[in-house]
Amino acid sequence: MADIISTSNIWPNYSAGNVAAASRKSTQEMGKDQFLKILITQLQNQNPMQPMEDKEFIAQMAQFTSVEQLTNISGQLESLAQSLGAASGLIGKNVSWIGENAETGESGVLTGQVESIMIRDQIQYAIIGDEEVALTDIIQISDPAPAEGEEVQQPDAELADEESSEDQSGTQV
Repeated sequence: MADIISTSNIWPNYSAGNVAAASRKSTQEMGKDQFLKILITQLQNQNPMQPMEDKEFIAQMAQFTSVEQLTNISGQLESLAQSLGAASGLIGKNVSWIGENAETGESGVLTGQVESIMIRDQIQYAIIGDEEVALTDIIQISDPAPAEGEEVQQPDAELADEESSEDQSGTQV
């Protein structure tokens, strides 16, 4: 069966199952909405004769911002790792894309074998020889042709051979 590889990150992934699971999550951790509610309540109920000093407020907001950014970075790194893992399945495959031929300068369909995957500026590229091809530009993916003298064996054909070699009693002949 052919591998299915997405050429773009799907974020966030909304589905009925994911939304239902998220709504059942434990509220043990304080989220940003809860933090802001507590902060607003604290500001509303402070003593007017001894208001919170600006530096305390700024320090709390800086800490909150840092935690939020770390959470965002963690999510992005996880998404990047998943995406790179999926894209690595292209290594060794033949791909076709629309590009410009370096020798003739004409635009057309080019084909080559993926040597590696690279990410630059949040865009995934397949390295094919000297070319860097964005995965979104790839129009066809195929397995490389077997080398001369190399035998290609299909898993289904192997199973059919085993089944045909059994006799009526179910024992191997």
